[in-house]
Amino acid sequence: LSNPAPRYPAASRSRGEEGKVLLRVLVSPAGEAEEVRLHAGSGYERLDTAALDAVRHWKFVPARRGAEAVAAWVIVPISFTLRR
Repeated sequence: LSNPAPRYPAASRSRGEEGKVLLRVLVSPAGEAEEVRLHAGSGYERLDTAALDAVRHWKFVPARRGAEAVAAWVIVPISFTLRR
């Protein structure tokens, strides 16, 4: 799937903020993010918000029970790293 990476907030980039965000996502049977919750923050609200905003628009391959697509929770890691 073509899910774009979250936009690195300019303020976070200029301040050298880096971190890993873990999101808990309820993926619908249609592969959409029905709910997106912060599971573990990066320590920077701007990075957490950027991750939440991006993943809300992502498409997923839904879980299956036999041949039937079903809703399921998944953990999605998002890393924000600056090149040095």
